[in-house]
This record gives sequence, structure tokens and C-alpha cells, in this order.
Amino acid sequence: MSLQISNIAKLPTQYGNFKIQSFKENELEHFIIFTEELPLIPFIRIHSECLTGDVFKSIKCDCGEQLDFAMKKIAKEGGMIIYLRQEGRGIGLFNKVNAYAFQDHGFNTIEANEKLGFEADLRKFDLVPKILKEFKIDKIKLMTNNPRKLSALEDIEIVERIPVLISSCEYNYEYLKVKKEELGHLL
Repeated sequence: MSLQISNIAKLPTQYGNFKIQSFKENELEHFIIFTEELPLIPFIRIHSECLTGDVFKSIKCDCGEQLDFAMKKIAKEGGMIIYLRQEGRGIGLFNKVNAYAFQDHGFNTIEANEKLGFEADLRKFDLVPKILKEFKIDKIKLMTNNPRKLSALEDIEIVERIPVLISSCEYNYEYLKVKKEELGHLL
């Protein structure tokens, strides 16, 4: 696996001023945004790309709101968002839209992925420890509800897990219920 690391650039946002850097692994270009000053034990958010939630502010999921929560917290407290390019739990944008169509017909998020021939969640988090080691970070406060992210960081000391709880609505209630009951998310 070939890993390329970009230069660091400034990234001013509505939440505050960050820096940005890209990590290219094979064909996937992931990126991180981080505060100028990283505390000794920084807040970390591992966030998988969700174009519909992050950019278009869909309320079919909680992704965009989780990202907003993390950016506000990190801008204030110091830390890093590791943004992994693995759309639709790793099935890609094209297949995610097809999964949405199945969801429109009553299938839940897992069933929709399975109808398309995929597992419930194909995401990988093995790049995260490499990124943290690049920054000499070995202790973190992790903002997550996903137990898979916790187990992916076995070489990193998680001093605290910060829940990222987003209010449900009629459009994401079943989605959040499936995340909790079938995927084991800590909601």
C-alpha cells in the first residue's frame, strides 16, 4: 500500500481557522483538518464521507450534523477531523443512491446494501492510526458512537469517548434505530 502525504495548507471555515492535509492511499484521497495548536490529548473525529449529509445537509442520516458538531467542538477545544473518502459505508456514491431507492421502498439501510450485494458496512479505519502516528498522537478524546472505530484504534489510548448524539426526526429515526440495534452504535 502506497501512502502519499500532501503539504499542509490553511483552511478558514465558518467554525474557525484550520489547517488541511491530504493522505493519498492507493487511489483514495483522504484528508484531515486540524487546529493550529493541537492539545496534548486532542479531540479526534473519524468521519466517513457522506456527500448527501455533509454537503447537501440531508436529514435522512445524522452524518452532516455529526460533522458540524465535531467542527464546532474541535475549533473551540483543539483537535483533528480525519475525513475518510468511503462514501455510503464504503459502497460509493452511485451504489448509495441505489440503496436510497431501496430505502424509499421500505428496506432499511442494511437491507438496501445487501440487496445490492454488499455487506452492511465495508468501511476500513486502518489508515487512522498511521495518521495519528504521523502527528505523534498516542492519546485522544474520540468523538464517536461507532464501536468499530474504537476497536480500530487499539494502539492509541482513548482517554475519553465523546458521544455525538443527534436528535432524530421522521426521516432518520429508523436509520438511527438500525445503527443502534443492528450495528451496535452507542446511541
